[in-house]
Amino acid sequence: MIKITTIFTLIFSISCFASSQNTGKYGPKTFPSEEKWTAIVAAYSPEIKAIDAAFSQISDAQIEQTLTIKGVKYQLGHFKGEPIVIFTTGISVPNAAMTMQMALDYFPIDRVVMMGIAGGVNPEFQPGDIAIPERWYFHDESVYANPKAGKKDAYILPDYYENALEQYQKREETDPNAPKYESFGFIHPEEMSVIKQGWSKPQQMPYFTVTPELLDLTQKALASMATIKMPSGQAIDIKIGGNGVTGSVFLDNAEYRNWLQRVYDAQVAEMESAAVGQVCFVNEVDWIVIRSISDLAGGQQGKNVENVFDAIASGTGAQLLVGLLDQIVKFQAQ
Repeated sequence: MIKITTIFTLIFSISCFASSQNTGKYGPKTFPSEEKWTAIVAAYSPEIKAIDAAFSQISDAQIEQTLTIKGVKYQLGHFKGEPIVIFTTGISVPNAAMTMQMALDYFPIDRVVMMGIAGGVNPEFQPGDIAIPERWYFHDESVYANPKAGKKDAYILPDYYENALEQYQKREETDPNAPKYESFGFIHPEEMSVIKQGWSKPQQMPYFTVTPELLDLTQKALASMATIKMPSGQAIDIKIGGNGVTGSVFLDNAEYRNWLQRVYDAQVAEMESAAVGQVCFVNEVDWIVIRSISDLAGGQQGKNVENVFDAIASGTGAQLLVGLLDQIVKFQAQ
């Protein structure tokens, strides 16, 4: 006898496949405008385990199907009636960019809510606290320059970079969120160029801004939720707004951490969010990132304790994630 769940899975698979067919010979799939899914995204195992554990406690949150495509596991289901897909991006910038774009190509994703851990750059943060930055910057796009002979702290910079620095400095006059660029030794920060539909040429992007409506819904979630606490019972600190930074490094250096505060006014540092933000920006998909503090990014005394707090921090972040999903469901019902 074929189980009812098996029949549902088959119907779900066929309907997803049929509704997502590309109507032209080339290019991405197109989806019906009424299909609007929320992607719930994490980078690695402790984060996704915390999300799965939180969902297991909610009676009207179900995973109805699991697909593996090109090695990536996608959990498809519903949260209080709203369709969702849950997956991990993998750690670091290229994995996050690749996997996020793949998901947008495969599923009718209308918004992305990412949750994970990060290193605390703001010295007020302690493990378990949460940051929801408004903007995300790449901090390690850079030029590695040779020193000038006989001149201390002077470097031989390529012409293109000197011209770019002039534009960066002009931007500071009009954009209060522009980075206050300075070198970190021989490392000179720069910006990547981004292209999207409707632009005739690439443009340099100093940062990517989360969707304001999702930031507002996060505020509403905090106002309606019980206080989030550590297992010890201590209430955590939650900061909404400000800046986060992404790079292809595990940050564990106090001097570089201080540099991130000066240049980017950073709250947290991690390895995926700006890449997810760029992909969502180019695809015009709403997005937001919740980051719970697992370590102090080099600001601690002695060895980094990320391995001690990653599961605990993922748990506090998952609580806020569920609160935000509640608000998204209410917003969709209006």
